[in-house]
Amino acid sequence: MSRDVENMFLAKILSLQILLSLIFWLCNLFFHWYGAFDDTNAAVSPWRCLLAFVVPLWIVRRARRHKSLDDSGAITAFLVGFVLTISNYCFFACLLAFFTVTSKATKFRGSQKRKFEEDFKEGGQRNWIQVLCNGGMATELAIIYMMDVGCTEVAIDFSRKYNASWLSMAVVGALACSCGDTLASELGTVIFASWRPRLITTLRSVPKGTNGGVSLVGLISSCLGGFVVGVAFYLMLLSQLPSDYMDASPAQWPVIVVATIAGLLGSVIDSLLGATLQYSGFSKERQCIVENAGEDVDWISGVGILDNHSVNLIAGLLTSMLTPRIAFAIWRNFVI
Repeated sequence: MSRDVENMFLAKILSLQILLSLIFWLCNLFFHWYGAFDDTNAAVSPWRCLLAFVVPLWIVRRARRHKSLDDSGAITAFLVGFVLTISNYCFFACLLAFFTVTSKATKFRGSQKRKFEEDFKEGGQRNWIQVLCNGGMATELAIIYMMDVGCTEVAIDFSRKYNASWLSMAVVGALACSCGDTLASELGTVIFASWRPRLITTLRSVPKGTNGGVSLVGLISSCLGGFVVGVAFYLMLLSQLPSDYMDASPAQWPVIVVATIAGLLGSVIDSLLGATLQYSGFSKERQCIVENAGEDVDWISGVGILDNHSVNLIAGLLTSMLTPRIAFAIWRNFVI
């Protein structure tokens, strides 16, 4: 099976998984609306449904005009935005922050990136596979959040609302991972252009664009990506929950710290996977990094087990599972 066929197969499996989960959730929501369950938290107001449809549609249209998404990416991004918006406005705020900053970062110094990126696209147009591999994990978690907690915003409180807090932090972790890794890749390669990255496993100097290559700028950028996601969640939470409810809840500022850590952690995991399970070689003919071996390609690192999309997906999965544990430890030990 060729690499392209494998990529398409993975993308179809991911799409099918999310589609089936969404259908299951819609059936669950239908029963809630018609009184089959007594969980009042699951009731969804018409206003929330309207916002979940209109706001992502407006954002996706703007993104399409600015060539941040192609047609397939726009449709997929709308579905991801709908699920995250209707489940929890804080999730949508994180997604919006992620999409905004990464779109700007992707276009930043594009002429330099063209020189060493094999699949460079003007404007950084994301297709549906890229959208799913970056937002699919958060979407799955948001669906679970809706079925377990409902369509509502909840303060992080592991002592009284463990499931809601765990799932919220998992969504934050998934989006912080994607945002941090994207900023690291897009900014780390063009800021201080004379600096060469180092392979995370051996620390030897490697060409720009090498999978698993890290730099100080890239690591700082990954922290910044997580920080932006955390701030977005925190500000939306403050705007949505009553002050008396917030006063009776634990301090919520640690979500910014947790998201910042998740951004760095996700980027490191992505780099480790890229350096070991993703092939990197330098093509003498095209003078850029490629992911497939060839006669004119000098091997740099890794083996061709995963591609970039698979690495993003697995890194998001692992980070989303680790982030709630980090959050629990921080709230238990440092928050009164």
